[in-house]
Amino acid sequence: MSAKIIAIIPARGGSRRIPKKNIKDFFGKPLIAYSIEVALASKLFDRVIVSTDDESIADIAKEYGAEVPFIRPSELSDDFTGTGAVVKHALEYLKSKGEQIEFVCTIYATAPMLQKKYLIEGFEKLKNTDATHCFSATTMPFPIQRTFKLTKDGRCKMFTPEYFMSRSQDLEEAYQDAGQFYWKNLNLPSKEILFGKDSIPIILPRHLVQDIDTLEDWDRAKLMYEILQKK
Repeated sequence: MSAKIIAIIPARGGSRRIPKKNIKDFFGKPLIAYSIEVALASKLFDRVIVSTDDESIADIAKEYGAEVPFIRPSELSDDFTGTGAVVKHALEYLKSKGEQIEFVCTIYATAPMLQKKYLIEGFEKLKNTDATHCFSATTMPFPIQRTFKLTKDGRCKMFTPEYFMSRSQDLEEAYQDAGQFYWKNLNLPSKEILFGKDSIPIILPRHLVQDIDTLEDWDRAKLMYEILQKK
């Protein structure tokens, strides 16, 4: 049996800040449908699997072409369970069924601006190197060297005050996680953190990146998506 390339889309049913976020209507389709459709359109994957604890999410995922071979156990569906544990559970389930998996790609269900060309670029770069991970990233919109925090009495305190007089264009550029996809080569274990030397970032333009955690995020994502469609 040849090793497979698997996509896993975690989609919990208990979103608090935006109820039923993963299947909330986003321009005529459930939000999760965008991630499923791009994964399928990329033609990279032997299987596109949704890990969920919610039967309604499972039904919608299957309607849009994903597989739901199991319902995620409740102990992996609370507010404190990380994505890593969810993906590990899915991989262990698949391996218990005899699957031999070489590459896995975790794709977030809340990424309506995900584009298949970046998924493909990530896979191509990962498979031809000795890196373990490849994930979506983007540039920081403002120099991190000039950021500050608030003190207990509500005043300002810079993290790196030595850069207060520096021009923005003279400061080194910084990057952040874009929260769309995360490739992993299962044959190359690593003890490094994700943002370390064993990872390759795929840099996305900022206009394709928006976390969707709050209603404000949701409205901003809709505006960004609408502009993209007009272009």
